[in-house]
Amino acid sequence: MSRPVRIGTRASLLATTQSELVAALIRDRLGRETELVEVTTEGDRTQAEGTPLEQAGGTGVFVGALRDALLAGEVDVAVHSLKDLPTATPEGIALAAVPLREDPRDVVVARDGLTLGELPVGARLGTGSPRRVAQVEALGLGLDVVGVRGNVDTRIAKVRSGEYDAVLLARAGLARIGRLEEVTEVLDPLQVLPAPGQGALAVECRADDDLVTDLAALDDRGSRAAIEAERAVLATLEGGCSAPIGALAELVEGEDGEELWVRAIALSRDGALSVRMSATGEPHDAAGVGTRLAKEMLADGAGDLDAGPEAGPEAGPAARPAARPAAEPAAGPETDRVHDA
Repeated sequence: MSRPVRIGTRASLLATTQSELVAALIRDRLGRETELVEVTTEGDRTQAEGTPLEQAGGTGVFVGALRDALLAGEVDVAVHSLKDLPTATPEGIALAAVPLREDPRDVVVARDGLTLGELPVGARLGTGSPRRVAQVEALGLGLDVVGVRGNVDTRIAKVRSGEYDAVLLARAGLARIGRLEEVTEVLDPLQVLPAPGQGALAVECRADDDLVTDLAALDDRGSRAAIEAERAVLATLEGGCSAPIGALAELVEGEDGEELWVRAIALSRDGALSVRMSATGEPHDAAGVGTRLAKEMLADGAGDLDAGPEAGPEAGPAARPAARPAAEPAAGPETDRVHDA
């Protein structure tokens, strides 16, 4: 009898819940027993101490510790929130499966059941994401956007205590831990595009492990295509800019059958400038669709957004994309392969 598949996980409620979802799939589809193995990361330690995540190395500290345990043979599988994964996969590790994705949208948890637009001018809105900050600033609501750290319970508690008027979170995390009743608004991607890969899980194993083939049974075709496109957007834009980036890809029914529709935005950090575009293409060419879209965005000025609108002339043609307000709604899918949105 084969030994249980050891699944590496962080100790947080969300991480263990996500890992157990994958464990259940392994038991159901592979007929293998599973065992969760807790891995303590530097990010967990610094989070407990209150150190800002950026100073601790960002979400990469969580990913790195699980990957180290995987390569050391301490675990057989690592489960990550896919949006936390660097776009380059290290040697010796394979992204074996992307299970069915949760709803990737962002949500508001606010006092008194308020929506984002109903918050009064000057209300304190908590988020630790530059992407969310830039897109909220672009909406021109006059909110006091402040940093926030900690797990879901900690962030929601700041609203309940009155320290913040609202926080922004990923809907997927709340759904997985059964806290959707806390949500006061689900944000339309026309207002706030999610992070590339948000809502999806990454199931990694060692590249030379037979599990690579077995774990393919956990893969969801549509979710895999969407995240490949989104991560291709991110990887290409990261090569040319450090601006906050949002992206969302979906499989839609077109005139000639199924097609992939990708929307993306890059913004200056204050949200004043943006380049927003969308593209359509074949699902089997998901990475190609995302790469071409991102290259069009770079050609349209996305690489000049980093400095923001108040930078001096040495910043280059940063004002070029300013003609499109950052919060301008995206258009529906069109027949053009790449088009403004």
